[in-house]
Amino acid sequence: MRRVLLLGAGKIGRMIARFLVDSGDYDLCVADVSPAALERLQQRVGVDTLALDAGDPQALVQAMSSRDAAVSALSYRDNPAVANAALEAGVSYFDLSEDVKTSHLVRSLAKSTRAGQIMMPQCGLAPGFISMIAAHLAAQFDSVDSVRMRVGALPKYPNNVLKYNLTWSTDGLINEYCNPCEAVHNGERRDLLPLEGLETFSLDGVTYEAFNTSGGLGTLCETLSGHVRELNYKTIRYPGHRDLMAFLLQDLRLRERRDEFKEILESALPVTFQDVAITFCTVTGQRRGQFAQISDARKVYHQEIGGEMWSAIQVTTAGSLCAVLDLFFEGKLPQTGFVKQEQVPFEAFLQNRFGRYFDVDGAAHPVSADGPPPQ
Repeated sequence: MRRVLLLGAGKIGRMIARFLVDSGDYDLCVADVSPAALERLQQRVGVDTLALDAGDPQALVQAMSSRDAAVSALSYRDNPAVANAALEAGVSYFDLSEDVKTSHLVRSLAKSTRAGQIMMPQCGLAPGFISMIAAHLAAQFDSVDSVRMRVGALPKYPNNVLKYNLTWSTDGLINEYCNPCEAVHNGERRDLLPLEGLETFSLDGVTYEAFNTSGGLGTLCETLSGHVRELNYKTIRYPGHRDLMAFLLQDLRLRERRDEFKEILESALPVTFQDVAITFCTVTGQRRGQFAQISDARKVYHQEIGGEMWSAIQVTTAGSLCAVLDLFFEGKLPQTGFVKQEQVPFEAFLQNRFGRYFDVDGAAHPVSADGPPPQ
């Protein structure tokens, strides 16, 4: 049995627990500071739980001491403490953070890992799965010119002016709307402003907008720097959302009062489990003597699993992390140090029991410059 400590019994933590417990291959313990959250989880999943404050370093180390890996489904603010405890306990570490500073800290800690111990942040949808797609497409070119990554988790039935419902961490949402956005432009790494770079596009007959947000590139800026002219990441929303968010965060200066903005969003926008997670990645470059383009577009919808309805963002985020966890224990990932999302073998990921949720009908499969791949 693979012994794992999961920290966080919120929306994503519950889905991770459902997946791992139902697999039958994991000895899982879920820890959270909220006894009520743990009780709700136990009623649904039937998993061992532990009341634990992530702000207590010694309690974290003790909880990890009998485990092989620690998974954080907590806010990015808690991840530095969890990562430090994992390093001290000698267990491998995985998280879902989109926060750039947190991931840099995890990388620095990875220099001190023991044999068989890895540090792997950013294991969700974006960053996470979208980085795997980008690397997979880029590897099919002799030289890469541009990589454009677009991801969004949207309500299936928008019915407010923002055309948005809360589907995941409010802290993470505000963080990506307010922090600098890494990119490569004209061959140079630079930081772009969040909420800028507005564009519109259509997919399956639906019009969307996309704009700069922070964290979605993961480590691709470093991996592809010097090998690409343009590299950028943007968040997908329904048209009009970006202008309203710019009004709130910039004109009303709520970016300077993030706790207040979080309270406003959580009291005004209802949570929805009826949503769609969209990934759209386009790579251009030289391939077999031609300037070519390959795109990959996927839509994953909310669905019933284990007799319960789960949102698309829960399924995709938890599915990505659980697939990576499987691949690590199967020896298909590096076994020591810092591991990037783009190091995950893409085909092995899609064939995994958790990664298969991304292999949806209608997903765009790459077509070569001189015709479709052989059957």
